[in-house]
Amino acid sequence: MKFHRHALLATALLAIGSFQQHGVAKAEVEAVPETEATDSLLLEDAVEHKFEAEVNKMLDIVINSLYTNKDIFLRELISNASDALDKLRFMSVTDPSILEGKSELEVKIGYNADQKTITITDSGIGMTLDDLVKNLGTVARSGTSKFLEGLGEESADMGMIGMFGVGFYSSFLVADKVTVASKSPEESEQHVWECVNGENTFHVGPDPRGNTLGRGTEITLHLKEESEEYANEDRLMTLTRHFSEFITHPISVLKLKTVEVDDEDDEDEFDESEKSDDELDIGDEDDSDAPEDKPKKEITTETWERVNTQKVIWTRSKDEITDEEYQGFYGTINKGKDEEAAAWSHFDAEGNINFKAILYLPDVAEPMMRPEETKGSVKLYVRKVLISDEFSLLPSQLSFIKGVVDSDDLPLNVNRETLQESKIIKIIKKKVVRKAIEMIRKFADKEIEDDSESIHPYNAWYTKFSTNLKAAAIEDRTNQERLVKLLRFSTSKSDGELVSLKEYIESTKDWQTEIYFFAGEDENVMKESHFMEKFHDKDVEVLYMTHPIDAYLLDNVRDFDNHMFKDITKRVEFKDEDEDLIKRHEKVYEEKFSSLISWLKKVYGKEIAKITISKRLGKAPAIVTNGPYGQSAHVQQIMKSQSYAGNEQAKQQLSAMKMYRELEINPRHPIVASLLENAPEEGDDSFVTSKELRDSAYFLLDTALLSGGFALEPDEAFSNRMLRVLSTRLEVESLELEDEINPPVEEDVPPEINLDGVDNIDLEGFAEDEF
Repeated sequence: MKFHRHALLATALLAIGSFQQHGVAKAEVEAVPETEATDSLLLEDAVEHKFEAEVNKMLDIVINSLYTNKDIFLRELISNASDALDKLRFMSVTDPSILEGKSELEVKIGYNADQKTITITDSGIGMTLDDLVKNLGTVARSGTSKFLEGLGEESADMGMIGMFGVGFYSSFLVADKVTVASKSPEESEQHVWECVNGENTFHVGPDPRGNTLGRGTEITLHLKEESEEYANEDRLMTLTRHFSEFITHPISVLKLKTVEVDDEDDEDEFDESEKSDDELDIGDEDDSDAPEDKPKKEITTETWERVNTQKVIWTRSKDEITDEEYQGFYGTINKGKDEEAAAWSHFDAEGNINFKAILYLPDVAEPMMRPEETKGSVKLYVRKVLISDEFSLLPSQLSFIKGVVDSDDLPLNVNRETLQESKIIKIIKKKVVRKAIEMIRKFADKEIEDDSESIHPYNAWYTKFSTNLKAAAIEDRTNQERLVKLLRFSTSKSDGELVSLKEYIESTKDWQTEIYFFAGEDENVMKESHFMEKFHDKDVEVLYMTHPIDAYLLDNVRDFDNHMFKDITKRVEFKDEDEDLIKRHEKVYEEKFSSLISWLKKVYGKEIAKITISKRLGKAPAIVTNGPYGQSAHVQQIMKSQSYAGNEQAKQQLSAMKMYRELEINPRHPIVASLLENAPEEGDDSFVTSKELRDSAYFLLDTALLSGGFALEPDEAFSNRMLRVLSTRLEVESLELEDEINPPVEEDVPPEINLDGVDNIDLEGFAEDEF
């Protein structure tokens, strides 16, 4: 009975968890010539062992519940192979003789498409006969029982996985039969373990092929019909590279190539058969240069291509790694893009959970991605084996950060859904986020060596990623204070340069306890706004917020360093002014303009909630604000531009915002003074407001709305007011239409024909009706 190497691969998959416990590696896959198909590799003296009933239940859980992606079988086998090689290398330090006869430490993955098998072979520590029985069989009972009990109580410790062979069973996701051959340096004989999917027994016995491995383990998977796709060079190459890109030991995948060569055997027979004729055919002519039609045959060559050629740098000391090496590794994890990182952080996290990590800040922003595309920017490894790149270690707002995290404290063979919810992952996430924020802070605080640089590198980088940082500050309440320190803004005094909130506070007036900000779309327009007049006069700095997300940011971030954020479109109190003088001014102006205010309230009705005397206006006669509780004009414009503004409920909300509008009038402005003169006395109910005076009042409101940043809502009343103004300016006495004109009837006149250049044409003989 001949041995099927491909069958061995499947078994190794099943042993993944147990191999981790005992340091057993997965076997190399080799493509072998087709041999006589056999049902089993074992001889009659093989010993049958019986799984306990719990193992069958565990198999059902593994196949139907625990793993959601069949591809992981290869990941787990590769991990076990790497563990076995590590254990062998460790033991060889004290016992070098263990490497005698086979010094190579490697993993090979092969396949046989005809036999529908995959084989993984390693040259690691191998297993004895007793190891095969314990690691792949009955030893699973205690852990299985505890795990099943935990599932029933919804308290299963996922850390148990990998300790009793659950990962090993994942082989049956793709295999109908699994065969494991292993040779340990502790025994002179090579043994085989074999099990058929669905049976409650397995067999162990001497390998009928003898000692073919020398040392190590060979696992062959006999694939299910629906899993035959894995017995393919490209498929194995892709998966192996995906899961083992940074594993230390060489991992190679079989490559088959069919070539045409001379058939020397047929050629020898041909030469013998023609020899006698050649001896009789004697002549002087030399035919040595004549082409010969030699027999050909096709042969299949086998080569092994290493897939994990990338160098791991995160396990090395930071002092040993050059900037060029860091940038080179960034190119590796950044899908080979020809870009450099703006900054990076290489750190070891120690404590209850230990892991190593490298994080990178990209210098080039990627196009806006969908939420599902933001996953996996920081990849998670366990002992250099990729666990998953389909869940995030960073919040989506910081998903532009790239990197790797490698931990020895994570269970390898669990599905990503379980891993996502594990306490270990939550701890790692928390630390990684903190380190990512610290990396950005250090980049922001980095001193510029070259004074000739006009813009700090961080500010140039910030312009590309500001939206991400602001979104992170909105969502991450735990790290909000740290994130806000990273934000930068243009101000009324920075001349286009970006400043931090800390720098802003350092330059505030002695009396200033608030951070003044102005939200808008265009800085040039904002600088000339009437809201800025008094701030310019007092030389008070104002932050310009020109991105739509700024409005939501300041709804969630209320203060910084004990300074409250203050929207200058709301009521602003300057604490450097004489409060007594202000109150006396207010009292006099309120008495003087009380009649005008009363009349304007009647004219405007519900369009304005309140009319007050302004303490900040200089050049403008009036301005509209949304009061201390309403949304600013800029926020309302954002809401209107968003897609949900067409929703009926959203329209009602926007309409309801009018109830917060306040009109501030400038008591020193000539237009306001003229309106006061024409307005009726307070309490004069007999006064009849003329159209001209009403129009003037509404034009004051229209200009105040525009000055406040609000959009006008043209209606018939607005159109009529404009027509009346045009009529007055153009001295039009009536808007009655003139009579329609009655144009005279015109006779048909034939078109003139240009006969220039046709003088020599003889038109005689042509009838008129032919023209």
